[in-house]
Amino acid sequence: MRRRLAKALTCVLILANMAFAQSAFLIVNASIVDGSGTAAYAGSVRIKDGKIVKIGKLKPKRGETVIDAGGKVLAPGFIDIHNHSEEGLLDEGAATNQLSQGITTILVGPDGGSPFPIADYFAKLNRRIAPNVGAFIGHATLREQVMNDDYKRETTAEELTKMLYAMDLQMKDGAFGLSSGLEYDVGFSASTEELIALAKVAAKYGGIYMTHMRDEEEGLLDAVREAIRIGREAKIPVQISHFKAGNRNVWGKSTDAIALVEAARKDGLDITADVYPYTAWASTITVLVPSRKHDDRAEVEKGLNNVGGADKVLVTSCRAHRDYEGKNLAEIAATEKTSPIDIYIKIVKDGGAGVVCNSMNESDVRNFIAAPWSMVSSDGGIGSRHPRGTGTFTRVLGRFVRENKWMTLEEAIRKMTSFPAQRLGLKDRGLIRKGYAADLVLFDRDSIIDNATFSDPQKLSSGIEITFVNGVKVWENGRSTGNLPGEILRKR
Repeated sequence: MRRRLAKALTCVLILANMAFAQSAFLIVNASIVDGSGTAAYAGSVRIKDGKIVKIGKLKPKRGETVIDAGGKVLAPGFIDIHNHSEEGLLDEGAATNQLSQGITTILVGPDGGSPFPIADYFAKLNRRIAPNVGAFIGHATLREQVMNDDYKRETTAEELTKMLYAMDLQMKDGAFGLSSGLEYDVGFSASTEELIALAKVAAKYGGIYMTHMRDEEEGLLDAVREAIRIGREAKIPVQISHFKAGNRNVWGKSTDAIALVEAARKDGLDITADVYPYTAWASTITVLVPSRKHDDRAEVEKGLNNVGGADKVLVTSCRAHRDYEGKNLAEIAATEKTSPIDIYIKIVKDGGAGVVCNSMNESDVRNFIAAPWSMVSSDGGIGSRHPRGTGTFTRVLGRFVRENKWMTLEEAIRKMTSFPAQRLGLKDRGLIRKGYAADLVLFDRDSIIDNATFSDPQKLSSGIEITFVNGVKVWENGRSTGNLPGEILRKR
């Protein structure tokens, strides 16, 4: 009985998606920013069977729904190359906080952690998602598959062979490449040679190497050099994740880090980066002490000082101490009448915590995001406790473009659409072009803004009027439509 019911529901979903594909729209009076970086122009766009079929000065046809854009901006749907919605998509396929900021395509599995195997994950998502979804395979995930909990060391030759085999299988199943999180515990002990070997497998299938580098603070420049070396020796394109100068000791080092990348690019290496528009990062609490001496009071004190003090470290998730969530280490210490150092040691011993740390510099963020080879990413996702999960793309358009005038609207849209599409090898997304998938965003350039804050990180953005995925409305009038036309994307 259950099998028959499941089969019937699957048929209903298939028929529903077929109905989606048959929808026909004509969007008129739009200011088209096509994703290429070229100037906006006035025009109309016809959508049919999930595709863009014509662009220009068009008249309505019988049977199609006409949408008058009223001069508002029509852009390709935003592509988030670095997103942590792996579990969120399983719980909420509608991905409301993603659609509300114009995201139509999500790449999961960054920072070394990914679903495994991806074929099983894709099967769970299939026909149950509003945005399109692709995946990277995580280096740390492969390590844990082979080494279990014994990962605080380099791999043996036998273990590496098993990892290479698993990597090959995942690339065959459509992964877009290898991701690493070398600042985190599982990836921390890996040698550069291990990463080069795995990256070579990704390269064989046309994938990329996307890295949360080994250090984003005092070791920033050496970490950039390691990423460049991996790209050079594995002969693979490199994507530096959430490029940043992470604490006060390296403020201003963005110039040096950018110079390293530009020198490598001039030397023929294919290196790009992504950036999120905030001066606070989110991670695990243990990254505050790079030496991993978490019970050494001097090391802990040094780590806290490097980010500007215990009041700059906000606990966002802590299973062992739920009452700590929403408070910084200084506040927790005052409540418990002890020192922030003791609180840090206690949290780590009790299983750790997720934290948001306000220790970056706005001028560095501006330098990184202005680089022509950088793109926009959220490093957030469904349920994120950092506002970047809900507000990244609208924040760039509202604050960096309209208010600060750090870049043109056309360049910002390029960094959100055609550039990440090109990086991923998506040949039919990221531009408003005939024959491309009708992933589109209609928004008001005068009102678009992020509303998410650190105290209310799930507050939805304003200004996104309609979001289309594969020619189907998924966001309209400030809410999800409930449609789930998203496709699973695989590396081709």
